[in-house]
Amino acid sequence: MKVGIPSEISPNELRVAATPKTVKRLQKQGFEVYIQHNAGQKANFSDKEFEEAGAKIVNSAKEIYANSDIVLKVKEPAMEEVDMMKEGLVMLSYLWPAQNQALLQKLADKKVNAVAMDAIPRISRAQKMDVLSSMANIAGYRAVIEGSYHFGRFLNGQITAAGKVEPAKVLVIGAGVAGLAAIGAANSLGAIVRAFDTRKEVAEQIESMGAQFLTVEIEEDGATSSGYSKEMSKEFIEAEMKLFLEQAKEVDIVITTAQIPGRPAPKLWMDYHVTAMKPGSVIVDLAASTGGNCALTKNGEIYTTDNGITMVGKLSQLPSQASQLYGNNLCHLLDDMGKAEKFKIDMEDAVVSRAMVTYNGKINWPPAPLPVSPTAGGGAKKVAAPTAEEAKVSADEKSKKAATSMIIRLGVVGVLLLLIGRYAPPEFIQHFTVFVLAVFVGWQLITNVAHSLHTPLMAVTNAISGIIVVGGLLQTTDDIKSPMTILAFVAILVASINIVGGFVVTHRMLKMFKK
Repeated sequence: MKVGIPSEISPNELRVAATPKTVKRLQKQGFEVYIQHNAGQKANFSDKEFEEAGAKIVNSAKEIYANSDIVLKVKEPAMEEVDMMKEGLVMLSYLWPAQNQALLQKLADKKVNAVAMDAIPRISRAQKMDVLSSMANIAGYRAVIEGSYHFGRFLNGQITAAGKVEPAKVLVIGAGVAGLAAIGAANSLGAIVRAFDTRKEVAEQIESMGAQFLTVEIEEDGATSSGYSKEMSKEFIEAEMKLFLEQAKEVDIVITTAQIPGRPAPKLWMDYHVTAMKPGSVIVDLAASTGGNCALTKNGEIYTTDNGITMVGKLSQLPSQASQLYGNNLCHLLDDMGKAEKFKIDMEDAVVSRAMVTYNGKINWPPAPLPVSPTAGGGAKKVAAPTAEEAKVSADEKSKKAATSMIIRLGVVGVLLLLIGRYAPPEFIQHFTVFVLAVFVGWQLITNVAHSLHTPLMAVTNAISGIIVVGGLLQTTDDIKSPMTILAFVAILVASINIVGGFVVTHRMLKMFKK
């Protein structure tokens, strides 16, 4: 099978659907790869690099569309590109099907089997194909870099001979993939980071990355099964706006990331929020292409408001890195579709069926919702909740089984101890008793230390060292020169060094994560 990669005709699109590395991967999958002349130039990939990777260079997009079985693109095709496509062609690209019904109809009329990479469902198996997450990760990182550039100051606090520099305050709105990437980048640069999200479940993720989770007092959760936030109540939105107004007076950089698939981006940062900000502050709106989260955002523009706030409505795409990640996503999908040898469009597959927006001359959008608990019959099986009496009976049965199991274990241990006491020599009994006591006391002593003082792995090694220490103490005698006492002393010394060293190392490690 032949895979073709045409040049992106949009002047604002710098990415390409393949890189030299993904070309090699496509060849391992059994595909012949054809790339249009200078297709990777904007992403800093030359024709020579593609040829060395094994791709064949062709001169025109017309050749690509006419001779390829599968076409890989980044941006959705223009109508003139669709005119060049042949019947039965499989195309993998961004398509934004909810916004491009006319494009879908033309693709269906041409009987092109089109896969919308932006429609890959957010399920565990499809994470490796999720282009939205791949690109959002880059966007979140780039937002911090762009915001820092326009802010024109350090993000981290510094104390110098010339004076003290206060750390910048960064507010990230939305803790999806882009938001978390922005939090990580801003925190690594030393900024004081705050984050807001309507989903309470992300609070732990935000705090684990060193940011402060902001919330409102209204008990309402925006989490949904799709992974995106739901529309909140009027009361919640009012409280949210009040919170943002308070933050607007303090923060230096605001990064907004909230988007809803198939719909305009929600307005979260209003004009009065911008007015309340300090001159020199920066707003980076990652939702600019879908209307913007900020009321004053202009898509594709960077400008300064009358009160000195820099509005960033476009970002550099980091085309080399973005092309590599996007190419990896495409390769993963082709892997799942059977590679070249067993390539198949399986409309029973949960990923393919939902991303295949046109198939055999028909529009396949919007897709059916994902089943919550799929069964062999294709639907979700409902299980009736047990009654109080059934639950009590079940609990009693579990308790009886646990008691029986404990009795059997104690019986086995008792028999073993009787056999040891009956047949083992007295010296063995003495040493065995010391060993059991050492294990019990040492383990209990060390494992009960809080993990804030040593890691779980260190807790296990320290527990073993604790056993050695207790055992060594029990083996010491009045005779300092006896071999047993000398060996016990050495054991106690080495184990103590290990325990103390473990605490010291852990302390140093914890200091690395403190501001």
